Amino acid sequence: MQDIEAIGALIDQPQTVLITTHQNPDADAMGSSLGLAGYLRKRGHRVTVVTPTDYSLSLQWMSGNDKVIAFDEKVRVTVARLFEEADVIFCLDFSSLDRIRELSPMVRQSRARKVLIDHHLEPESFADLALWDSTAAATAELVFRLIVQLGDKDEIDVPIAECLYAGLMTDTGSFRHPTTTGNVHRMAAELVDLRIDVSSIHRRIFDNVSLDKLRLLGYVLNEKLNVLPQYKFAYITLTDSELKRYRSKTGDTEGMVNYALSVEGVVMAAILIDRGDEVRLSFRSVGDFSVRELASSHFEGGGHKNAAGGRSRQSLAETERRLLAVLPQYQQQLLEMV
Repeated sequence: MQDIEAIGALIDQPQTVLITTHQNPDADAMGSSLGLAGYLRKRGHRVTVVTPTDYSLSLQWMSGNDKVIAFDEKVRVTVARLFEEADVIFCLDFSSLDRIRELSPMVRQSRARKVLIDHHLEPESFADLALWDSTAAATAELVFRLIVQLGDKDEIDVPIAECLYAGLMTDTGSFRHPTTTGNVHRMAAELVDLRIDVSSIHRRIFDNVSLDKLRLLGYVLNEKLNVLPQYKFAYITLTDSELKRYRSKTGDTEGMVNYALSVEGVVMAAILIDRGDEVRLSFRSVGDFSVRELASSHFEGGGHKNAAGGRSRQSLAETERRLLAVLPQYQQQLLEMV
């Protein structure tokens, strides 16, 4: 689904535009949202970015961050009015409306034209127009494609380029995931040619860690990492009280599951986090093993083949037992992975 010409016609004249993305936004969510916002403002649109939750301090350097509204009860009335007044709503980096929590009914009920820009599998049919490609490495890649194909490549300045590069870099695992195609490198090269500071972008996202987060990581690796060689599987569990003990903030557990996946011989990893009202699960894998299939079959989840998420309304201990109970049905597959 690539309604690029129709999207171009939709934004041909200045309008009131709202951009939203998924809960607990990562660098691709914020980079694609703020990159698109910067472009649309150059086109004369009145643009507001609204996120369903707050997000990591490591992402708050991006241009336009100071104008973002992170939803909570204090701004409910303001946000509801923004959705009512919008002419166009761009939904970025999520495939189903349950990923935006309490913003979901506001999107559904809005009179605005809705545009989906996303690369996750099986998008929900709620948008009027879509730029959707599951082979894209990042939603930032699709935003870049949109701008270029609309003939506005010259509108990409350094602030917009930094946002898009951040999304592309992180969703490709610093250009090491299988989604890193020639087109990905060509896009990165074009952004770098605008004289963005790639070292600074990497440092601000990955090398700007609070002492509390570092101590939480040390605790996790020493005390909470479980390895099951019979399944080539490693996993981490974190309770609400453990998160509070280390004063965990939004984004502090981002990427932690990758440490479990990096263990020698492991081909699938998971982290299970007690968030109070539910347990959130994040899965990673290598090769042809689909964690998306596992997450969607057992934990109301979805995502990509090698990176997926899920949820459980059972306790953390019960969710852990349920995960371990389903592993035998995947054992042969996992053991065949190299």
